[in-house]
Amino acid sequence: MKQTLVKQAVVVLIAAALLAAPLSAASGTKVHADVVYGHKMGMALTFDAIVPAEQNGAAVLVMVSGGWFSRWSDPHRVASGEGRQFGAVGDLLDRGYAVFMVRHGSAPLFKVPEAVADVRRAVRYIRLNSSDFGIDADRMGVFGGSAGGHLSLMLGNASDGGNPESNDPIEQTGNRVAAVVAYFPPVDLQGIAGPNDRFPALDFDPAKAADISPVLFVSEDDPPTLLIHGDRDELVPLSNSERIKAAFDEAKVTSKLIVIEGAAHGFRGEDGERASSALVAWFNEHLGVSAD
Repeated sequence: MKQTLVKQAVVVLIAAALLAAPLSAASGTKVHADVVYGHKMGMALTFDAIVPAEQNGAAVLVMVSGGWFSRWSDPHRVASGEGRQFGAVGDLLDRGYAVFMVRHGSAPLFKVPEAVADVRRAVRYIRLNSSDFGIDADRMGVFGGSAGGHLSLMLGNASDGGNPESNDPIEQTGNRVAAVVAYFPPVDLQGIAGPNDRFPALDFDPAKAADISPVLFVSEDDPPTLLIHGDRDELVPLSNSERIKAAFDEAKVTSKLIVIEGAAHGFRGEDGERASSALVAWFNEHLGVSAD
């Protein structure tokens, strides 16, 4: 019995060591799993970095968020071709992009303002440690759908150069990104913040809603932004993307809105393929990647 327990303990230790180190898929893709970029309430904030064997030097940060719930999934399955969000992650890896699957403090415990703070810190961490992942800190894009699209727009529209007075080198680092793609994003949380059984992350002081509404932060120095939305989206109506597109136009920000006819909230089949193709083309153009 004692010998069996010792063997089991050894197996557990070996497994833990393997998960802590970068693992390589058969294709040569490296997976840096559960990288800790911060802590709160005694818990770790983590992302997974998936780095293809042949990198193009650019990176895309994927906001793992739906309804501001942020769930873990096995990055090794993603690297091997399974479970790729909207198909876009796989397409990005195939094009040589390093992909960072960023998780934030999740609903129902944490609310939207805290999620925004978390993903800002993730960008700072990745920028500060960009050389460890073989990426150019000035060629980082961000992508997400729905709540993830909202967070992506907040990173694009309301970034900063860091706080030089902070004692934390991560907080001293800027959180600017070079390009944004947002699928069906909510752009204004004013009027919807407060008690919400379906989306508990919205249950925060409505007075804070303006501070995390990306449409209110549009300015001429925002990065190029692609919006993709279905015209039959009843959860996050198309008017959200139309409104922020108008704000981008007024500020003369490079932007584009693709409306997918007949699509609801979430893209499937040909709609998903069309959206993913447009996403890759956008990042290729604005992160300096050859389309060949």
